Amino acid sequence: MLARTVAQKMSEQLGQTFVIDNKPGAASTIGIAEAAKTPADGYTLLLAAAPYVITQYVYPKLSYDVRKDFVPLGLLQTTPTLLVVNPALGTNTLNDFLKLAKSKPGQISYATPGGGSLPHLIGELFKQQAGIDLLHVPYKGGGPALADLLAGHVNSSFLSPIEVNAHLKSGKLIAIGASSLKRTPALAALPTLAEAGVADFEALAWFGFVTRQGTPPEVLAKLSEHLQRALKSPEIRDKIAQSGDVPAGTVQEFADLLGREHVRWESTVKAANIKPE
Repeated sequence: MLARTVAQKMSEQLGQTFVIDNKPGAASTIGIAEAAKTPADGYTLLLAAAPYVITQYVYPKLSYDVRKDFVPLGLLQTTPTLLVVNPALGTNTLNDFLKLAKSKPGQISYATPGGGSLPHLIGELFKQQAGIDLLHVPYKGGGPALADLLAGHVNSSFLSPIEVNAHLKSGKLIAIGASSLKRTPALAALPTLAEAGVADFEALAWFGFVTRQGTPPEVLAKLSEHLQRALKSPEIRDKIAQSGDVPAGTVQEFADLLGREHVRWESTVKAANIKPE
């Protein structure tokens, strides 16, 4: 939906038709590998998300290297995940959750869509920085993980606001912290994990456009210019803001974020000794 929203606006500006080609599977590596084989002419863009960086360290034998094969065009959206718990756990604050986890090492569980996924890596980073031991319970997708969390078969999970908002309103789940470093406008009432007790904790979900390394500079400049124009239009900003935060979106901002992401997730994967499933 995000790709279609932005591509439609860029299509109007450029007078070119954009074709959205979904290539799901293998934690995004199938789609990224496909994009890495395309000509460096600016006619193929890749909508990258956090697994674009994470899989580079979880799967050491990939056919591509995102740092060498792609260049950033612009950042579209960032959004925190929420640490949510089943009410039966009896913890309404991060402090309560940490106390319980420290008193029962390895017994409090957190569900994820699978090993090497963003929620898995956020959970491992959280464990490392909070000094606690949680039990990772991987599922084959986010749907089954959320279903078992709602049923009380697992205790907690890191999920996006859009996945859990309805369940938070109904009281079926409790949010005890956001994974952004600072509070975001859409989650102004919810403390961040950093301010609630895990100092400097930050782990965001994000989306941005990249294209092939070697694309002519004038083509990169034109694509970046039209992407910026699209992101500044009120209708696009409003649509993106419905499910996350709208950054400035510049090439440099995206490049800086990618640099931080590589440092963060490479060290997390190594420290947790995460291996391909």
